[in-house]
Amino acid sequence: MSLPQSTLPTASAHDTVPLPWVEPPPPDALTLGLQQPDKSRRQAGGRAIALQLLRSFIADRSRQYRGGISSPLRAVDACSRLSPYLTWGCLSVREVWQAVQYRRASEAPPAPKHLAGLNAFGSRLHWHCHFIQKLESEPGIEFHNMHRGYDGLRESEHKPEHFAALVSGRTGWPLVDACVAMLRETGWINFRMRAMLVSVAAYPLWLHWRPVGEWLATEFLDYEPGIHWSQMQMQSGTTGINTARIYNPIKQARDQDPEGRFVREWLPAMRKVPDTWLFEPWRMPAEMQLRCGLRVGGPDADIPTPLVDLERATRLAKVRLFALRAQPEVKAAKAAIVRQHGSRTFVRKRGGKAPPVAVPAQLELL
Repeated sequence: MSLPQSTLPTASAHDTVPLPWVEPPPPDALTLGLQQPDKSRRQAGGRAIALQLLRSFIADRSRQYRGGISSPLRAVDACSRLSPYLTWGCLSVREVWQAVQYRRASEAPPAPKHLAGLNAFGSRLHWHCHFIQKLESEPGIEFHNMHRGYDGLRESEHKPEHFAALVSGRTGWPLVDACVAMLRETGWINFRMRAMLVSVAAYPLWLHWRPVGEWLATEFLDYEPGIHWSQMQMQSGTTGINTARIYNPIKQARDQDPEGRFVREWLPAMRKVPDTWLFEPWRMPAEMQLRCGLRVGGPDADIPTPLVDLERATRLAKVRLFALRAQPEVKAAKAAIVRQHGSRTFVRKRGGKAPPVAVPAQLELL
């Protein structure tokens, strides 16, 4: 059925008048300071590939999710790998959530391990939105400490040599440097390795989260500001409401990569290191280095020596952090942060009462 001619829009004299301005072209990568080349081994983009990954995860790979996402080796398949597609809008959180719900309610119920993986993944979709809301509620946490009582903790003690070692993957701790190498090539590492990377930067290297966060934001293919800056502050201990998460990179290597498969994949020099010296290669005797054809320590070494003594530097960082936390004015300011940024689960665990929140139907993931 065609509309009557009288109902169709008529041409206006204004339609032919040029706009008084010209939209400038978007800035190029060089202008934005993004000079680094594209990741040679990054995930390919596009909705078609995103849907393929979603289907493979829901149908099969989610069986490995629980127990597999902490290992830097197993996480490559056990994680959903959907984060870049959520970041760039190839998928929506709602459609991913609905796919999880549909599989959980299907006529052929998932096996217990499969269901546990889907449930764990579903809870992380909720956390995804929770952390994004933090930045929406207080945009300033991208630039300043969530708890202002932590201002001055690290800002005046920036050590350029520590930051340079971290960014170049030359900290001397094999698992840390392997994570940087993987990140440089792929734009992705699993969550535990991200947490360890930031923890090493914040505690033994005593770097402020802001420059570290800016560097990582340019490396992560799935950079999502709301999640990124909240996590940077959580792992650096400046939220004032979260338990300090301090990861020992040597212990993490023993726990998550005991055979050194991940480290040897990403750090070619480590392939020559005997198992005995896998976790602390800087302790190799000189004759063993000569036998392996390696140079350990020094500016041009195959394997650098750590810039700091891990145990001593971490202990000092803990003393400084917890001394600040114990100050009455810092403890007093914690309650306001909990009210604004703490989850309702967080409030209940501490004996508080979460205020009732009415969720409009259109805001639900269903």
